[in-house]
Amino acid sequence: MLDVIKKHLQGVSLFKDLSEEELQPIIAISQMRIYKARSFVFMQGDTLDRVFFIHSGKVKIHKIDAGGKEQIVSVLQAGEMFPHAGFFRKGTYPAHAEILETAELIVTPIADFEAILIKYPELCIKLFKVLGEKIIDLQNRLEEQILHDTYEQIIMLLLRLCQSNGVPINDGYKITTHFTNRELANMIGTSRETMNRTINRLRKKELIGIDQDGYFLISPDKLREEII
Repeated sequence: MLDVIKKHLQGVSLFKDLSEEELQPIIAISQMRIYKARSFVFMQGDTLDRVFFIHSGKVKIHKIDAGGKEQIVSVLQAGEMFPHAGFFRKGTYPAHAEILETAELIVTPIADFEAILIKYPELCIKLFKVLGEKIIDLQNRLEEQILHDTYEQIIMLLLRLCQSNGVPINDGYKITTHFTNRELANMIGTSRETMNRTINRLRKKELIGIDQDGYFLISPDKLREEII
């Protein structure tokens, strides 16, 4: 099991430049756990005490507002870590983490991990870069909400999913996660009905498609022309 943890952590961008000697303390404090689909890794408001690295499977990060409405923050895949907001602060998890597909997660206690980060300053710099990318992504999403109408926001969401949950195929992308129109709507705070109409409109214009297994097929270049 330690060899599996070692091999996976070596592939995580945060650790890829570390020597085996530098990586060993992280391996020593980590465990591999299996989570079944539809189970929760943690709930919004739970004590924030661990960080997770996805070895396999998919994890949905989502929040529930005061009115009980779900907002999907992201769907994470193998190679990603979460949560990013947990370092050098005390508090609770800011969202739910729900397993979409049976997942193998590497679990690392935050207190122990922070001690290693302090010992290896270069790791802190890498972590700050990752956090910086997350901040930029959140800024871009805020700009989308402010500067674009719902139709354009949906297009920009699909373009974003190409990068976060897609694989190149032919002259476009295939979204490798099944998203319902309700889930897509919850990502940008619109209604399922609006999402239904927009998806149908984009399909009629042949800007997106759906394959026989129900996965979205996206033509990014064509979609971008809709918001230029």
